[in-house]
Amino acid sequence: MQEPEFNETVAAVDLGSNSFHMVVASLADEQLKIIDRLRERVALAEGLDENERLRPKVAERALACLERFGQRLAHMPAGAVRVVGTNTMRQVRDGHAFLERAQAALGRRIEIISGREEARLIYLGVTHASADDSRRKLVVDIGGGSTECILGEGHEPLETDSLQMGCVGYSLKYFPGGEINAERMQRAQIAAGLELQGLARRYKRLGWETCIGSSGTIVACEEMVRLSGWSDDGLTDKSMRKLRKALLDAGHCDKLSLPALQADRAPVLAGGVAILCAVFKILDVDVMRASPGALREGVLYDLLGRMRHEDVREQTIRAFARRYNVDLEQAGRVERTALSLLDQVREPWDLHSSHHQRLLSWSARLHEIGLSIAYSGYHRHGAYIAANSDMPGFSRQDQQVLALLIEAHRRKPSRESFDALPSDVRGPALRLCMLLRIAVRLHRSRAPRAAPALRLYARREQLRLEFDGDWLAEHPLSRADLEEEVAQARVLGVELLVS
Repeated sequence: MQEPEFNETVAAVDLGSNSFHMVVASLADEQLKIIDRLRERVALAEGLDENERLRPKVAERALACLERFGQRLAHMPAGAVRVVGTNTMRQVRDGHAFLERAQAALGRRIEIISGREEARLIYLGVTHASADDSRRKLVVDIGGGSTECILGEGHEPLETDSLQMGCVGYSLKYFPGGEINAERMQRAQIAAGLELQGLARRYKRLGWETCIGSSGTIVACEEMVRLSGWSDDGLTDKSMRKLRKALLDAGHCDKLSLPALQADRAPVLAGGVAILCAVFKILDVDVMRASPGALREGVLYDLLGRMRHEDVREQTIRAFARRYNVDLEQAGRVERTALSLLDQVREPWDLHSSHHQRLLSWSARLHEIGLSIAYSGYHRHGAYIAANSDMPGFSRQDQQVLALLIEAHRRKPSRESFDALPSDVRGPALRLCMLLRIAVRLHRSRAPRAAPALRLYARREQLRLEFDGDWLAEHPLSRADLEEEVAQARVLGVELLVS
C-alpha cells in the first residue's frame, strides 16, 4: 500500500542584525517549496547604544515588524514554526525584557542561537540549495553583525566559525556618516583580515574545491558585478577590486550608483565590501558564487529534521553521553522515572509542552557527565560542560536551562540562577528540576530494579509523594534522602510532602 503524501506548511523567521526575514514553505514528498517571503530592514545593530542596550525607537520598529510577521504566522501550529535570533540579539544587554516583548508581538518562542549554531544552520541552508555534490566547500556568510565561515563536505560541516564583524557594524565603525575613502576602506580591510587570520591556516590546511557565499551582502555584490559587466561567473578578485573602486569613486553611500543596489543596502555596503575583500585576500579565494540558500532555509531544513524524528539535538545528546562516558543504564533509569513523574503532574503544573519533556529527558541523560572530571562537585562540572560546549541544534537559552538542571540535580540548588531566566521559562525550569531531583534520589542505589510505585499530587506550589505499603520503612536511605529533599525543595519554591 502506498504511503499517503505528507503535506504541511512550515515557516522560519531569522531575526538578523540588519534585516528580519520570514520564509514560508510547503512541504510535500520531502521537498520544500517556498510559497511566501517577507523581509524588512530593521537595522537592529544600529540601535545598540554604547552600553549595548537597544534604543527605544529601534526596539519599537522591531516590535512593529514582528507584529506584522505574527499576523502571517497566526494560523500555523507551534511545531511548524521556528524563530531564531542572531548576533545583535546575542549582544543586547539585559535582553530578557525585550525578548519577552518580541515573543508577545510575534506570538512565537524566539531562540537566541550561538554563532557556531548560526554557522551550522547557514551551511545546512546553502548545501540544500546547491547541486548535490560531495565536494569540499568553503561557505561564507556576511551578516549585519557577524560573519560566518564554514568548511564542509556534503551536508556535514567540518569547521564552523563566527567572527565579530558584519556589514552594519563595520559601516558604522569605519564609514561613519556614510563617507567612503581609501584610508577608511584600508582600515576596515585590515581589521577584517586580522579577524580572519585566526582561521586562515586551519582552513587552508584542510582545503576546499568550491567557495559559496550567502545572504544579502554577497548576493547583492554578485548581482552588481554581473550587471556592471565585471564578471559573468560569480565574484572574482578582479571584480571585487572594481566594485571597491566604484565605492571609492562615489565617496559617499548616498552617491552610489550601481545596478541592482537597493536603497536600504547602500548605507551598509562599504562595510560589507571591506569584509568581502578581506575574505578574498586572506583566504586566497579565486571565485565565490552566491547561493539562494541561507540561514532561514537552514532553519527550515533543521525544522523538517525535527518533524521527521531526525533531531540534531538528539544526536548531540548521544554524542555527549559517549564522549563523557555516561553510565547509560543509570541515566536511562533516571530518565524513565523522571518522565513518569512528569506524566503525573502535567496538568496541575502546566508542563504540557513537548519541549518540557525533552528538557527533562536531556538533563536526565546527561546529569552525570561531570563525573568524567571528578566526583567532587560533579554537578558543577557537568553544568560547566553543558553551558560552554558547542551543542549543535541547541539555542543558547535551552543550553542555559539544561546546564541549570544538571547543576541543580543534587546538593542545594541556587535559586538565584533560576531567577536569572526569563519569567516564562523560570517556572517550568524550577518544576522540571524538582522532578529530576526526586528521580535521582530514588535511584541513588544504582540498582537495576525499577523505581517504586508512587503517586504524585501537585498543586501550584505543593507536591505530595505517596508510596505504597511499607516501602519507605524498608528503604531507610531513600527515606532519609527524601526527608532531606523536603528542605531543598523550599529553595525551588515547592512544599514537598512525603508519605
